[in-house]
Amino acid sequence: MPIYVYELVTDDPGKQRQFEFFQGMNDKPLTKHPDTGEPIRRVISAPSVPGKHSPMSTEKMLSDKNLDRLGFTKYVKTDHGKYEKRTGKGPDSLSA
Repeated sequence: MPIYVYELVTDDPGKQRQFEFFQGMNDKPLTKHPDTGEPIRRVISAPSVPGKHSPMSTEKMLSDKNLDRLGFTKYVKTDHGKYEKRTGKGPDSLSA
């Protein structure tokens, strides 16, 4: 189900606010705030579609399992000038 953004219908700039609402694609847009009953309208916004360079995709590509599968070795800094191996072939630690 998509998340839609709604905003309060008001002329008072200090009272304008937005909120997100889970709603089915076939559901009619809300016209009143679900809690307060105030008039609202749906805001048109760009969809969030994960692609090749999305944070989710990057995290998966850089996972320890994927790096090991591709033959890379991953080291993580643990102390000043010291690195420990997380995955791959090579020495268990490196130091500067």
